[in-house]
Amino acid sequence: MKKRNDIRNILFIMYDQLRHDYLSCAGHETLHTPHMDNLAARGLRFSNAYVQSPVCGASRMSAYTGRYVSSHGAAYNGYPLKVGELTLGDHLREIGVQSWLIGKTHMKADAKGMARLGLAADSVIGARVAECGFDVWSREDGLHSDGPKGHYGDPDSPYNAYLKALGYPGSNPWHDFANAGDDGGNMASGWFMRNAGQAANIAEAHSETPWLTRRAMAFMDSAQAAAPWLAHLSFIKPHWPYIVPAPYHNMFTAADVQPAQRHAAERQNPHPVLAAFQSNIIGQSFARDEVRNTVIPAYMGLIKQCDDQLGVLLTFLEEAGRMEDTMIVLTSDHGDYLGDHWLGEKDLFHAPSVKVPLIIYDPRQAADATRGQVCDALVESIDLAPTFIEAKGGTVPDHILEGRSLLPWLEGRQPENWREFVVSEYDYGTSPMAEKLGLAPRDCRLFMLADARYTFIHAEGGFRPMLFDRQADPFEYFDRGDSADHAGVIALMQARLAQWARRMSQRTTKSEAELRAQRGDPADLGLMIGIWDERDVTPEQAAAHIGRAGQRPD
Repeated sequence: MKKRNDIRNILFIMYDQLRHDYLSCAGHETLHTPHMDNLAARGLRFSNAYVQSPVCGASRMSAYTGRYVSSHGAAYNGYPLKVGELTLGDHLREIGVQSWLIGKTHMKADAKGMARLGLAADSVIGARVAECGFDVWSREDGLHSDGPKGHYGDPDSPYNAYLKALGYPGSNPWHDFANAGDDGGNMASGWFMRNAGQAANIAEAHSETPWLTRRAMAFMDSAQAAAPWLAHLSFIKPHWPYIVPAPYHNMFTAADVQPAQRHAAERQNPHPVLAAFQSNIIGQSFARDEVRNTVIPAYMGLIKQCDDQLGVLLTFLEEAGRMEDTMIVLTSDHGDYLGDHWLGEKDLFHAPSVKVPLIIYDPRQAADATRGQVCDALVESIDLAPTFIEAKGGTVPDHILEGRSLLPWLEGRQPENWREFVVSEYDYGTSPMAEKLGLAPRDCRLFMLADARYTFIHAEGGFRPMLFDRQADPFEYFDRGDSADHAGVIALMQARLAQWARRMSQRTTKSEAELRAQRGDPADLGLMIGIWDERDVTPEQAAAHIGRAGQRPD
């Protein structure tokens, strides 16, 4: 492969709910992901990558804005991203790079803000504001369910339209076929986890992951790809419903399921917030081995399909000669507990939930020194936006973006003053657990700080903190948040949280360079503040203020 010294394009791949440890290059013993491993062998894998929130919408808004959740405000699924928040597309467009969306964002447009400013959703600017700054090739969030209170999602989504065009019947083939099996003529809905071992009632080529792969390749073959681009290929899977088409539905069995990372001590006087999540229906279900042994093989099958489709993409890029000028980033928006810590889904801050895979392939010769290596630096998803801007030769607006470029790590250089801890946030104010705990929405906030050794969680609402010593307790079983022996560590973490909370996060209209430029002498602008007479200033500064008085008209 010919090596280049510049990056023309960026392929930004995000999977939904892919755990950091469900890749064979990350140590999974029974799930083999040769194409993800291949990308890691050609690039740099970050082993300590954290998301800014363990829930889809908030995590993604941080990745797209390069800002912490408390900065952009879209703290949960369905929370609008405020009009005025700059995103990847905005920053890259300034330097001549178009940003295209292929797949999921979980973006909720700020409809009230757009109406207040007179931004029409069908205008170019309005569409970009409503779509996280991206131009849309295919927006598909991949969640189209039906219930007694109506429909969730868009039944006329691009994917549903695609299936209908193929002849799949009904108004919602996503629900009826892509995420349901056929059990002797009866629907085996993927929403019931007992059906996870069934094959989805759809041709594998028609399922979500191959369809999005083809949409990505169609974009890269299109006229729109003639200009430099960032393509955000955002896959829907391996997110639930946990059901996958043949042949992936039976590739794995209960024998391939790794032991749960959980301990009896975690259910003995647990922190009230942890206890609330452990006792919800999701936690109760995944506490059962029957559930884990049925669901996890399907989850692994979904990942295997994702890996195979990554292989299709890499072959396409090789044959098109695009590997030599395209940066490829592979990551996820959060993980999945899958019964670890007596929990299901995501929501809290143990490693299975808040850590994600992050692999970056940089085609430049400058990145040759780190190919195939693993970097254990503490990195965050907000670091991607500044990485992309710097990779394309732009200046990172660090008065807006709160992450830092990863290019030095890719080039084998240790950045100065790299962060000592990472931060993640969670707002559970709309959840049933908030009601169970008797909390007002304003008190349903969690803040996680993790450094090289400890994970610290501050809980609003009058609760004590949580603390895990990952050196002594690598699986985070034993909460030391009420331990007098750890009072010093807790005080340090609380001080760090206070320091982080005081950051200048909202001064986004003036850069430091602009502020420094304003430090000149006001007298240079004729503003003679506090001056007694002309001897206190230079002749040039005084010139406009001395001389003969003007003659007043009669």
